[in-house]
Amino acid sequence: MEIRKLEPQEHGKTRALYEEVFSEDSRSFVDYYYTEKTRDNQIYVVEEAGEIQAMLHLNPYALMVNGSRKAAHYIVAVATRKEYRGRGYMAALLKQALTDMYQAGESFTFLMPAAEAIYLPHDFRTVYEQQRKFCSEEEYRQAPGPASEDPGILLSKAKEEESEELAEAANGWLGEHFQVYALRDAAYYRRLQKEYASDGGCLMIERENGVITGCRTYMPGETGEEKPKIMIRITDLRRMLMSLRLKSLMAVCFQVTDPILPENNRCLVLTGTEFSGVMLMDGKQENSEGTIPIGALGSFLFGARTVEELAREPGVDMTERMKQEMEKIIPLDKIYLNETV
Repeated sequence: MEIRKLEPQEHGKTRALYEEVFSEDSRSFVDYYYTEKTRDNQIYVVEEAGEIQAMLHLNPYALMVNGSRKAAHYIVAVATRKEYRGRGYMAALLKQALTDMYQAGESFTFLMPAAEAIYLPHDFRTVYEQQRKFCSEEEYRQAPGPASEDPGILLSKAKEEESEELAEAANGWLGEHFQVYALRDAAYYRRLQKEYASDGGCLMIERENGVITGCRTYMPGETGEEKPKIMIRITDLRRMLMSLRLKSLMAVCFQVTDPILPENNRCLVLTGTEFSGVMLMDGKQENSEGTIPIGALGSFLFGARTVEELAREPGVDMTERMKQEMEKIIPLDKIYLNETV
């Protein structure tokens, strides 16, 4: 088995495998994906018998995490040709991609799983269900026109020249309400409009008294009832912990275990205040007050587990004092990661 990161000019070689495994995607969407998204993404492949038999794509995003801009990658298009499954190709691709993201200094990565059970053994944990507002067929046909639930809101189909205004409005709103979200710019919305158009949909803008107040998706046949899940995985433990904020003075020493990224296997002292933020030091094993596997820690840091729930996770061991100290961490539970690819 050979794992290789393709050169940008080779990305098109993976299209046949994409169309074979993700046959539910329309040809026009795949055209969009291989025209737009593969221009700046990274693609890892396993080659056997002179052909690509498995792949994993890393699509780049700029995320805001507690007010700081972070580079991150969205894992998508993880696929293995049917006759080559069960050989550990996906695990090998994930390990290589996670290692490279660690070396690039990325705090965490995220994905939308076909099934959560596939990624749990690799320490991914579900932390968010996507929430998107959809336009009805009638609202789309009548646009520009009033929203059905509030005639004071005018709905119109987004135009390319509105992308910068839309990005500015979205970043302002997201920054007020969320700790973790993808940063928008004009290019983000121009690309998103192409993505929706590839499947016959469009982006709809909400305006109130001429000011953008939000946006919605129109997609034929979509009602928004399905809520895709997002899973995260810590890649660089120290950088992840340094992104946190605290409620009050805390100090605790504990061990983190990571079976995939050995650099995250460490005993550390986490200390700081609500003013200073987190400070980290190397700890000594004899002073450790507990042990937390990396997957369980991710669940807790992103608000999917309380301290008490964390304590009951497999492999977790915490003293009562450690539990009290961990309560002082402000979780990253205000999340808005609604991207599809």
